[in-house]
Amino acid sequence: MTTFALPSADGRTPARPKFENGPLTKSLIGVAGTLMTIAAAVAIFKWLSGIAVDDGRYRNLAIAIHVVTVLPCVPLGAYLLLSTKGTRLHKTLGKLWIALMVVTAIAIIFVRGGTDFSWIHIFVPITLLGAWNVVRTARTGDIARHRKHITQMYLGALMIPGLFAFLPDRLMGMWLLG
Repeated sequence: MTTFALPSADGRTPARPKFENGPLTKSLIGVAGTLMTIAAAVAIFKWLSGIAVDDGRYRNLAIAIHVVTVLPCVPLGAYLLLSTKGTRLHKTLGKLWIALMVVTAIAIIFVRGGTDFSWIHIFVPITLLGAWNVVRTARTGDIARHRKHITQMYLGALMIPGLFAFLPDRLMGMWLLG
């Protein structure tokens, strides 16, 4: 398949298509997505095999829903950001990713009974607003802003709180490190 470089505004250097992130952002997505996926896979393996501490937190329905919906978002989001855009597969998996992220955000509200919030709950409105913007910009055909919102959502609303999930006193941290 042949690809053509579009000229930039100055006419001298090839411009990146408006639906692609730059090489630095792609590298960050690839590295972060891979490391987080590996860490989650090892943590789950250790828990399932009985190696990790079992404190029973996952028995809380809100935590169980949160974990089950957020874990596939890490590799799926990286795949969507790094693969070919605009295909039927991209659109279908993108809708699934957004739905999983919305359910993840809503579920975390109920982890503390829906009334006792901590600082990490700031990612709930960030995720919900991000999801709205991702869908809105895709539907209106504003692909440049769609890409910007989805990239920010992946790195900001998924990777940053994901790092905190692996602290030693948090569930994934206990499973990975315990």
